[in-house]
Amino acid sequence: MGKNLSLKIKSDRTEILKFEKVLEDINSEFGLEHDRFINCQIAVSEALVNAIVHGNKENPDKSVYISIDYDNSVLEIRIKDEGKGFNMEEIPDPTKSDNLLKEHGRGLYIIKSLVDKFECNSSERGTEFVITIEK
Repeated sequence: MGKNLSLKIKSDRTEILKFEKVLEDINSEFGLEHDRFINCQIAVSEALVNAIVHGNKENPDKSVYISIDYDNSVLEIRIKDEGKGFNMEEIPDPTKSDNLLKEHGRGLYIIKSLVDKFECNSSERGTEFVITIEK
Protein backbone atom coordinates (compact mmCIF):
# COMPACT_ATOMS: atom_id res chain seq x y z
CA MET A 1 0.00 0.00 0.00
CA GLY A 2 1.00 3.61 -0.45
CA LYS A 3 0.89 5.47 2.86
CA ASN A 4 1.18 4.23 6.42
CA LEU A 5 0.53 5.75 9.82
CA SER A 6 1.03 4.02 13.18
CA LEU A 7 -0.31 5.28 16.49
CA LYS A 8 -0.44 4.14 20.08
CA ILE A 9 -3.28 5.34 22.31
CA LYS A 10 -4.06 4.90 25.99
CA SER A 11 -6.81 2.56 27.16
CA ASP A 12 -9.13 5.49 27.75
CA ARG A 13 -12.37 6.16 25.88
CA THR A 14 -11.49 9.86 25.48
CA GLU A 15 -8.72 8.78 23.09
CA ILE A 16 -11.40 7.76 20.56
CA LEU A 17 -12.38 11.38 19.92
CA LYS A 18 -8.74 12.29 19.28
CA PHE A 19 -8.42 9.45 16.80
CA GLU A 20 -11.56 10.57 14.93
CA LYS A 21 -9.67 13.78 14.01
CA VAL A 22 -6.79 11.69 12.61
CA LEU A 23 -9.30 9.68 10.57
CA GLU A 24 -10.84 12.89 9.20
CA ASP A 25 -7.38 14.11 8.14
CA ILE A 26 -6.67 10.81 6.37
CA ASN A 27 -10.02 10.88 4.62
CA SER A 28 -9.41 14.39 3.33
CA GLU A 29 -6.69 12.72 1.26
CA PHE A 30 -8.32 9.31 0.72
CA GLY A 31 -11.69 10.76 -0.29
CA LEU A 32 -14.51 8.52 0.90
CA GLU A 33 -18.00 9.84 0.21
CA HIS A 34 -19.71 11.33 3.28
CA ASP A 35 -21.99 8.34 4.08
CA ARG A 36 -19.18 5.82 3.63
CA PHE A 37 -16.88 7.92 5.82
CA ILE A 38 -19.52 8.05 8.60
CA ASN A 39 -19.81 4.24 8.39
CA CYS A 40 -16.02 4.00 8.64
CA GLN A 41 -15.98 6.29 11.68
CA ILE A 42 -18.66 4.26 13.45
CA ALA A 43 -16.91 0.94 12.70
CA VAL A 44 -13.53 2.23 13.88
CA SER A 45 -15.08 3.73 17.04
CA GLU A 46 -16.75 0.40 17.82
CA ALA A 47 -13.45 -1.44 17.30
CA LEU A 48 -11.63 1.02 19.57
CA VAL A 49 -14.28 0.66 22.30
CA ASN A 50 -13.89 -3.12 22.05
CA ALA A 51 -10.11 -2.87 22.34
CA ILE A 52 -10.18 -0.40 25.24
CA VAL A 53 -13.11 -1.81 27.26
CA HIS A 54 -13.23 -5.54 26.49
CA GLY A 55 -9.62 -6.19 25.48
CA ASN A 56 -7.61 -3.97 27.82
CA LYS A 57 -10.34 -3.65 30.49
CA GLU A 58 -9.61 0.12 30.54
CA ASN A 59 -6.29 -0.67 32.24
CA PRO A 60 -4.18 2.54 32.11
CA ASP A 61 -1.01 0.42 31.88
CA LYS A 62 -2.14 -1.09 28.56
CA SER A 63 -2.22 0.52 25.13
CA VAL A 64 -4.11 0.14 21.87
CA TYR A 65 -2.03 0.06 18.69
CA ILE A 66 -3.45 1.44 15.46
CA SER A 67 -1.96 1.00 12.01
CA ILE A 68 -3.47 2.69 8.97
CA ASP A 69 -2.45 1.81 5.41
CA TYR A 70 -4.00 3.34 2.35
CA ASP A 71 -3.48 4.03 -1.32
CA ASN A 72 -5.81 5.39 -4.01
CA SER A 73 -8.39 2.61 -3.63
CA VAL A 74 -8.09 0.78 -0.28
CA LEU A 75 -8.04 1.95 3.34
CA GLU A 76 -6.98 -0.66 5.92
CA ILE A 77 -7.11 0.03 9.65
CA ARG A 78 -5.64 -2.42 12.18
CA ILE A 79 -6.53 -2.05 15.85
CA LYS A 80 -4.70 -4.25 18.37
CA ASP A 81 -5.16 -4.49 22.13
CA GLU A 82 -3.10 -6.09 24.88
CA GLY A 83 -5.90 -8.22 26.32
CA LYS A 84 -6.23 -11.96 26.79
CA GLY A 85 -8.13 -12.54 23.53
CA PHE A 86 -11.47 -14.25 22.95
CA ASN A 87 -13.08 -16.87 20.78
CA MET A 88 -15.18 -15.21 18.07
CA GLU A 89 -17.39 -18.33 17.87
CA GLU A 90 -18.53 -17.77 21.48
CA ILE A 91 -19.90 -14.28 20.79
CA PRO A 92 -23.71 -14.50 20.55
CA ASP A 93 -25.40 -13.42 17.31
CA PRO A 94 -27.22 -10.22 18.37
CA THR A 95 -29.86 -10.69 15.65
CA LYS A 96 -31.25 -13.94 17.12
CA SER A 97 -34.31 -13.46 19.32
CA ASP A 98 -32.63 -15.10 22.36
CA ASN A 99 -29.85 -12.50 22.21
CA LEU A 100 -31.74 -9.29 21.44
CA LEU A 101 -31.38 -8.01 24.99
CA LYS A 102 -27.80 -9.19 25.54
CA GLU A 103 -25.10 -6.56 25.45
CA HIS A 104 -22.33 -8.66 23.91
CA GLY A 105 -21.79 -9.08 20.20
CA ARG A 106 -23.47 -5.92 18.95
CA GLY A 107 -20.25 -3.99 18.33
CA LEU A 108 -18.75 -6.73 16.17
CA TYR A 109 -22.01 -7.08 14.26
CA ILE A 110 -22.10 -3.32 13.63
CA ILE A 111 -18.49 -3.27 12.42
CA LYS A 112 -19.08 -6.17 10.01
CA SER A 113 -22.20 -4.54 8.58
CA LEU A 114 -20.51 -1.17 7.89
CA VAL A 115 -17.24 -2.13 6.19
CA ASP A 116 -16.19 -4.03 3.07
CA LYS A 117 -14.05 -6.54 4.94
CA PHE A 118 -13.57 -7.35 8.63
CA GLU A 119 -11.10 -9.76 10.20
CA CYS A 120 -10.56 -10.65 13.83
CA ASN A 121 -7.30 -12.29 14.91
CA SER A 122 -7.36 -13.16 18.59
CA SER A 123 -4.98 -15.01 20.88
CA GLU A 124 -3.87 -14.90 24.50
CA ARG A 125 -1.52 -12.07 23.44
CA GLY A 126 -4.38 -9.80 22.39
CA THR A 127 -6.89 -9.19 19.65
CA GLU A 128 -6.36 -7.46 16.34
CA PHE A 129 -9.25 -6.16 14.25
CA VAL A 130 -8.58 -5.49 10.57
CA ILE A 131 -11.07 -3.14 8.92
CA THR A 132 -10.89 -2.70 5.16
CA ILE A 133 -12.77 -0.10 3.15
CA GLU A 134 -12.58 0.13 -0.61
CA LYS A 135 -13.30 3.28 -2.58
